[in-house]
Amino acid sequence: MFKKTALFAALALAAATSFAAETIKIGSVLSVTGPAAFLGDPELKTLQLYVEKINAAGGVLGRKLELVHYDDGSDAAKANSFTKRLIESDKVNVLIGGTTTGATMAMAPLVERAKVPFISLAGAVVVIDPVKKWVFKTPHTDRMAAEKVFEDMKKRGISKVGLLSETSGFGASGRKETQAVAAKYGITLVADETYGPKDTDTTAQLTRIKSAPGVQAVFVFGLGQGPAIVTKNYGQLGMSAVPMYQSHGVASDEYLKLSGKVAEGVRLPTPALLIAKALPASDAQKAIVTSYDKDYRDRYKAEPSTFGGYALDALNLSVDAIKRAGSTDGEKVRAALETTKGFVGTTGVFNMSPKDHMGLDLSAFRMVEVKNGDWQLLK
Repeated sequence: MFKKTALFAALALAAATSFAAETIKIGSVLSVTGPAAFLGDPELKTLQLYVEKINAAGGVLGRKLELVHYDDGSDAAKANSFTKRLIESDKVNVLIGGTTTGATMAMAPLVERAKVPFISLAGAVVVIDPVKKWVFKTPHTDRMAAEKVFEDMKKRGISKVGLLSETSGFGASGRKETQAVAAKYGITLVADETYGPKDTDTTAQLTRIKSAPGVQAVFVFGLGQGPAIVTKNYGQLGMSAVPMYQSHGVASDEYLKLSGKVAEGVRLPTPALLIAKALPASDAQKAIVTSYDKDYRDRYKAEPSTFGGYALDALNLSVDAIKRAGSTDGEKVRAALETTKGFVGTTGVFNMSPKDHMGLDLSAFRMVEVKNGDWQLLK
């Protein structure tokens, strides 16, 4: 009898030890290489850094986090296949990723069918509008970017704008949203041009915008190297008298490096991280953005980017939801994400609901201008 009791106790202890050792799997598909690498690389580095930090602090619910990640090479088809692997083979508890809108939209149907909570790092509003039960996102939408830019233009008396957008998922969606909200701010698009994500010259499109009747500003909607090429061409054409606005798709120091001196005077909406040091001490995001800035610089000896900040927010939102759910059960975590309130991230203060799976408003954007080769907060 004693031997049986001892055996049962040993088995119970082994089972408990095994359960305690079971990791919480965070799956991720990111564009670490390819045209969108300047977005995906800091996203991956951020996830790796903070999974390590969370584990060093004791993990979540007494369990370690395990990051299982794949590089889609900026290819939406690969993002789809890697998502299948994460769901079916790796059996992840939460998914973070979809660096680009194209990748995210290739992943979304799979997570919806599998019922796995998914937080996207892509910008287009289509990611969360219409609402998808299992899909959330951390970056501001392209619609919000257009509205923030038009707010600034309206203040400056600008009403006639030339739009130049990339034909990719983000750029195409940005073009659509820009067209949809322009009239609300009294803006007329006197030119509407596009360029391809692999184009190396946009002087033809900019020349047409330059000659558009009454054009007062240029608004560029794209990501990757394209907007920097546009900026250089804009300088070559001597268009500095026409103010240039960009979207949050270029809110990183990489844009400044690629564009050079011709970026001087460019304005755009950005998360608080880009101007962390300029924020007043009373700002709700000051602590999180300055902490992330320091952690990233200490580890990688490089400047952090707002794109890495999107990944940090996605990870922290996931951890917060798991803690509040007290479980890794998919439906419980999803429900906890959907009821997130007052969560301060690098991107803004998140207040989600069944009708809003992003939870940010325009106050999460700050308008900045390039001054002396750096970002300056506009009042």
